[in-house]
Amino acid sequence: MGAGATASRPASPPSGARAPRRRGVARVARAAVGCLALAACSRGPKPEPVVPIVEVASRAQVDSLWRAANREFRRGKWSKALTQYERLALELGAGDPLQVEARFRIAECYLGQKEQLQAAREFRRVSDESPNHPLAPLALLRAGDAYAELWRRPELDDSYGKTAVATYRELVSRYPDSKAASRAQARIADLEEMFAVKEFKAAQYYLRLKAWDSAILYLKDLVASYPRTRTAPAALLRLVEAYRRIGYQEDLRETCGYIQRFHANYPGAAEACPGT
Repeated sequence: MGAGATASRPASPPSGARAPRRRGVARVARAAVGCLALAACSRGPKPEPVVPIVEVASRAQVDSLWRAANREFRRGKWSKALTQYERLALELGAGDPLQVEARFRIAECYLGQKEQLQAAREFRRVSDESPNHPLAPLALLRAGDAYAELWRRPELDDSYGKTAVATYRELVSRYPDSKAASRAQARIADLEEMFAVKEFKAAQYYLRLKAWDSAILYLKDLVASYPRTRTAPAALLRLVEAYRRIGYQEDLRETCGYIQRFHANYPGAAEACPGT
């Protein structure tokens, strides 16, 4: 044979090697037929979904829970009272007269637990969702109180103090004839005293550094923004001192004239502005 005849062909598979393959194909075919049969059966009517049965509390149960929640509230057991009031808020219908009061008590519980921001949100929810309810003005007042509790020291950041004042002023604007509005005015005055102290402390810091111009800016802002505070007369006397140190004679005369007109009897006024 020639050279080309010596090349061997691929060996043929042994007899019987194809049989397992044919059996595997048959198994796949039977499985496919089974799946189709199942799919056909599944096209029948679907079962009705199971609707859970919601048990609604009776009025007697609601009244009993209300009394229990109020009992814990009066004892200052804020966590227990909160749990019960929140359950009541779910049980009571939207038109139930106790719904708004339950939400108000929820806010009070948060405030009792010193969670002021959550309390403020809950109080705001009462006033915004039920603006005509008798508790709406009080809810705004208490929202302001919650923010005010977060600003206790004048030298610290006063952001929450400003938010409290804004909330009180909203109350005065929306419900001017309410008792809560009168209380809000008193709260605003208290916070303005703290703002004035904050400005005065900053001015004193610059006075100690002999940074007269910076001190003057703080003192003038204090007198302009909070003229009725207890700190205002002291700020005016410091202004006189700063003007005298840097020779601002016209500003000195004007400030002394203001002191003599409105704060002539304040301790140190006569000494600060003699013969002017």
